[in-house]
Amino acid sequence: MIIAVILENWRRLAWLLGAAVLVGLVNHHAVRAILAALTRRTKNMLDDSLFRHCFGPLQWTVIWAVVLFMLPALQLSNGLESTAGHIVSLLLIGCVSWLLIKVTYVLEDYVIERFDVGQKDNLAARKIHTQLRVLKRIASAIVGVLALGTMVMTFERVRQLGTTILASAGIIGIVVGMAAQRTIGTFIAGLQIACTQPIRIDDVVIVENEWGRIEEITLSYVVVKIWDLRRLIVPITYFIEKPFQNWTRRTAELLATVYIYVDYTVPVEVVREQLQRILKDSELWNGKVCVLQVTNTSERTIELRALMSAEDASKAWSLRCEVREKLVEFVREKYPQGLPKLRAELEQLPREL
Repeated sequence: MIIAVILENWRRLAWLLGAAVLVGLVNHHAVRAILAALTRRTKNMLDDSLFRHCFGPLQWTVIWAVVLFMLPALQLSNGLESTAGHIVSLLLIGCVSWLLIKVTYVLEDYVIERFDVGQKDNLAARKIHTQLRVLKRIASAIVGVLALGTMVMTFERVRQLGTTILASAGIIGIVVGMAAQRTIGTFIAGLQIACTQPIRIDDVVIVENEWGRIEEITLSYVVVKIWDLRRLIVPITYFIEKPFQNWTRRTAELLATVYIYVDYTVPVEVVREQLQRILKDSELWNGKVCVLQVTNTSERTIELRALMSAEDASKAWSLRCEVREKLVEFVREKYPQGLPKLRAELEQLPREL
């Protein structure tokens, strides 16, 4: 029956398709050329991002809106016009949803341009980036669900079924809530991470005894880039329910410590002066903290702790290695007798008569 209706109205359908193709070609070539020329003349990043992300979805939105507007003028039969209008409406809803999701990409480009995480003091930038990435995924999910629901509700039978479903919405809500308890909990955890921000993008953390940086935050998991380039995938609820270390919560600055063990004969003040010279010559030291203290003693050695400051965790680690190496070299060259040694006193036993 549908085939017979199509054959009966094939000329009008041809006009419809031809008009759609014509509008699409004009929109694609002419409008794209004009917009590309305009964006090249400006140095503003926002119009470039709008053109790159939103031109495609906007183009198809306009095409299907024009097709939907032209349908009554074609005077198709009632059945064919209703079917064609329904299909075009579904496509139009999909394109509008696509356009709304792409708007979030434009917002992301704007934030990346405005807040650079490559700066030294990037706490505010990392805060904004974290919120944006989580909220972007939430917005995309909400738009997708609403678009799917709108498409489904365009079917008459589904709308009739929806009335029956709404009558028992309380019972269904309880059942769905119990079945999707973990999923809902994960979603709420994602919202809580975005709002309270115990972690942010590029934060230095210790998770499961692994040192790494927060590389990606999603609604269900967090990707931690470990120092040896491995990736640790952690459920997002982990950062709500379990303790972890965040080395860049307020600032990226850290205190680095180095322990060396020497003999009691080594002059501590001379080692302290050598530490100051090492740090002054180092590009990794930020010039704030330089301390050498005797923190422990044993029957064989004394424990010297060198405390110094650095701009971030990576520089602090490299500074520790540098200072440890040079202090050990200094003690070995200047005070070789000061290296840890085992003392023993030998007594000559009397000869037996």
